[in-house]
Amino acid sequence: MTDLPHIAGVGIDLCDVARIERMLKTHGDAFLKRIFTDDEIAYCSARADSAQCYAARFAAKEAMSKALGTGFSGGVTPKGLSVGHGEMGEPTAVLDSAAKAVMQKLGAKKMLISLTHIKDSAEAIAVLSR
Repeated sequence: MTDLPHIAGVGIDLCDVARIERMLKTHGDAFLKRIFTDDEIAYCSARADSAQCYAARFAAKEAMSKALGTGFSGGVTPKGLSVGHGEMGEPTAVLDSAAKAVMQKLGAKKMLISLTHIKDSAEAIAVLSR
C-alpha cells in the first residue's frame, strides 16, 4: 500500500537475459508453457531477439505480482499475469480473474506497465492506479 491517493501499488523487476536463455535451452517448451501464455509465446517466438522478449515479459510478470503485493501466491500465477499490446503497440497488462480480484481488493481500477531491454537485461515496472 502507498500513501499516494491514486496509486495502489508499484512493482519493478530486472531480469538477466542469459538466465532466460538457459531456461529455454534446458527446459524448452515446458518452461514456456508453465510461465507464458500462448499469445506471449507466439509474439516472442516470432522475434529474432526472443530471449530478450521473454525476459522482458518475465520481468513484467514479476513487477505485476509485486504491484499486487502478493508475489506468485494467493492464486496469482505467472500465466495469470501477461503482457498484451494496445492499439499503438504499447504493452498492456492482462490479468486473469484471480489477479483482478486482488487488484479490486486494493481498490485499483487499472494496472499500467512499461518494459525495456538491452542486450543483457530486461526491466519492467507496474503501477496500480485507483
